[in-house]
Amino acid sequence: MLKKSISFPYLLWMIIFVIVPLGIMVYFAFTTSGGSFTFENIEKISQYTPIFIKSINLAIIATIICFFISFPLAYILSRASDNYQRTSMLLLMLPMWMSFLLRTYAWMTLLENEGLINKFLGLFNIGPVQMINTPGAVVLGMVYNYLPFMVLPLYSIMAKIDNSVIEAAQDLGCNIFKVVIKVLLPLSLPGIITGITMVFVPSVSTFIISRMLGGGQNMMIGDLIEQQFIGSTYNPNMGSAMSLILMVIMLVVMGITSSLDDDEREGIVI
Repeated sequence: MLKKSISFPYLLWMIIFVIVPLGIMVYFAFTTSGGSFTFENIEKISQYTPIFIKSINLAIIATIICFFISFPLAYILSRASDNYQRTSMLLLMLPMWMSFLLRTYAWMTLLENEGLINKFLGLFNIGPVQMINTPGAVVLGMVYNYLPFMVLPLYSIMAKIDNSVIEAAQDLGCNIFKVVIKVLLPLSLPGIITGITMVFVPSVSTFIISRMLGGGQNMMIGDLIEQQFIGSTYNPNMGSAMSLILMVIMLVVMGITSSLDDDEREGIVI
């Protein structure tokens, strides 16, 4: 009885804020504006396939960049002194204390044609360089905003790797490249999988970054869904169908990463 009473608030929260909204989304996805059952909303999504593919591609690129930046950074932090680690983690998390919107606005000020970067390049008679309203600007915004979500899991895992393991690999003749491939990557795999999930999922569904840094010229899934719920294109049934497909994509990615993590744990047990 005690366990049931303790879990009741959690169950109530899940029902109100997770199960009920999901049920409403599924209902709208498979009905018309008049409430009739239909698969038409799902079938119409095929015409937006290029936007879905573009969103996934940009999210993958941002995730890969975050990984290649975060892996060496997390390793350096994990081997630094305690004071250096605390200071570095504080500096890493400091931008997260600001509003997500303000951080993105700051990049608009830097990247626009009359922005600070182009003004600096103008001193050398270069530019203006078109940086804003490009896919690169969107990826940059994703990397900047979601980089801590890759660093933190990697750091937490690498901090547990004993230096003696790395030293043993070096004593056995492994160079730096082999140490990374044979030791650090396998032992850091749980953190890598967590980081990939935490960066890819918000990246593929973002709409603020693509709207502000992409200027509406680099529409992503999030922008497409938002359009279905506001303005003259108001169509909650279509928007719900798109949200359902996006949720399926996220679940597939999370399922793949979870299976990789399970395989790694089984290998460790064996």
